[in-house]
Amino acid sequence: MSPMSLLLNLLWIVFGGLWMAVAWLVAAVIMAITIIGLPWARAAFNIAVYTLLPFGQTAVSRAAHTGREDLGTGPLGALGNIIWLRRPQPQGSARPISWDRK
Repeated sequence: MSPMSLLLNLLWIVFGGLWMAVAWLVAAVIMAITIIGLPWARAAFNIAVYTLLPFGQTAVSRAAHTGREDLGTGPLGALGNIIWLRRPQPQGSARPISWDRK
C-alpha cells in the first residue's frame, strides 16, 4: 500500500469509514442468520471490507480475476431468471398487478 493510500485510509477510518464497515458487517451477520439472505451476506461482507480500506483497492470483473465467466450471467442464468419470474406467486405478493395478465 502506498503512503498516500495509507494516509487516505486512515482519514477515511477516522471520519466515518469504521462505522460504515461495522454497519455492513452487522448487516452481513443478520443476513447470514436466514437461509434466504446467505448470498447477500457474502456480498455485504465484501462491501464491509471495501468500505473499511477503500483507497488502494481495485474492483475487477470475475472473468478477469478467475479467467472464466460467471454462471449467473450466461444462458443458464437467463433461463433461471425466466423460470423465477414466471413461477406462481402467493396471494398478497409484491409482484405488480400489471404482471397478472390472464
